[in-house]
Amino acid sequence: MKITSPTVNAPCWVELSTKDPVAAKAFYHELFGWRPETVPDEKAMGYTNLYAGDAAVAGLVGLMQPDQPTAWTISFACTDADAGAAAVRAAGGSLIVEPMEALDWGRFAVAADPSGAVFGLWQGRSFAGAQLIDEPGSLGWIELATRDTAGAREFYHRVFGWSVAIGEMYTQWGIAGHDFGGMLDMSDQFPADVPPYWMPYFAVADVDVTAERAAVLGATVSLPPTDVPDGPRLSVLRDPQGAAFGIHVADPQG
Repeated sequence: MKITSPTVNAPCWVELSTKDPVAAKAFYHELFGWRPETVPDEKAMGYTNLYAGDAAVAGLVGLMQPDQPTAWTISFACTDADAGAAAVRAAGGSLIVEPMEALDWGRFAVAADPSGAVFGLWQGRSFAGAQLIDEPGSLGWIELATRDTAGAREFYHRVFGWSVAIGEMYTQWGIAGHDFGGMLDMSDQFPADVPPYWMPYFAVADVDVTAERAAVLGATVSLPPTDVPDGPRLSVLRDPQGAAFGIHVADPQG
């Protein structure tokens, strides 16, 4: 579906910070067909918007700190980034980047939940966020991996007011009856040195074909194409620079 206005507290943008922007642009163009457009304003520091057709679907930027990992960051829409940052702190989270202006596009902050999983807050002005979602080549789902599922449920409900649907195998996040993401318990599935994280899933027409194409382009297939009980077919990949992301079959109804 086309997004014409942001939904407050829902995911609104996804951005790749990478050590090799040139190679990343080429990889994602070949994989998803994304068209990169680098913002000409020097104050944007090489920020690149990635387009599926005419719709902005993601952003890409070089690393800003020497110890910054190559990774995707998911941002959530808010009406006031400063108030959102205060809510994060009040709920036990922390701020990695204090609220600041992003040209005339909006105001943002980068935060971490109490377990360390990083996410963004976006107060849109001239730019509200993704212009397409749940269609091939765009963001379709987000997922938190954490070792403190009870703490995460409390934190994100307190900060964003999300509904929480706890299943036997999986927990889902929602707003107004619409689930947009989920949560995995890392306890028995991940090495102890892997920190909690948020990961985007991009919708694709064919998971098997896309995963095979990603491998040819130099990506690592962390989870081969798999059918999830009561869920879509999906796969988890790492791009050639190491950024983790998932792919899943797009909902045919959009």
